[in-house]
Amino acid sequence: MPRILVIEDEERTAREIVDALKAEGYAVDLCADGPAGLAAARGGHYDAITLDRLLPGLDGLSLLADLRREGVTTPVLVVSALDGVDDKVRGLRAGGDDYLTKPFALAELAARVMALARRRADKPAGTLLQAGPIVMDLMDRRATRGARDLDLTPREFRLLEYFVRNAEQTLTRSMLYQAVWEYSFDPGTNVIDVHIGRLRRKVDWDNEDPMIRTVRGGGWRLHAPD
Repeated sequence: MPRILVIEDEERTAREIVDALKAEGYAVDLCADGPAGLAAARGGHYDAITLDRLLPGLDGLSLLADLRREGVTTPVLVVSALDGVDDKVRGLRAGGDDYLTKPFALAELAARVMALARRRADKPAGTLLQAGPIVMDLMDRRATRGARDLDLTPREFRLLEYFVRNAEQTLTRSMLYQAVWEYSFDPGTNVIDVHIGRLRRKVDWDNEDPMIRTVRGGGWRLHAPD
């Protein structure tokens, strides 16, 4: 039975959401504040989450950003009375998969939750890779570091995938040429240095712990802290 986590502090709204989802055959857990919702969601055992944006103790977008930063990929439907375009953009950029404004029809909420849960269930095993705060969705060709989307070119995506699959291992220039460029020889160019430089600027921002590190005399390594 699919499991849904509802994080909602308004008692009547919470009861209506829970009843509507149970009527669709879901097992539903309810949390009424931000800290409790974060603790429950961290387990990653849910098929989808409905998340109120304004919560006591910890606001919904901060909660969501914490989840994505920790690598929790459970689909999240943000529910909010804030209906401006900027509000929706902030909700999606924080890591939300969908955004529904209040007041809403319960049938629409249930349908959106069903779509998110189905998307998660239909995703074949092995399409998600993770190394520390980096999560890669190989099917959707999407990569994130915490709550931040990484806008990668196809070559950068392939390069990062190889780093993630071999996290904490030193990757030599010849290994990268063979795995990412499919060269059986060193062409004598700086193409690897250029691509790693670009990838670093996207993965490692100024205030973040650097993950792509140079190994003197050896190559490069993806540092993936827990």
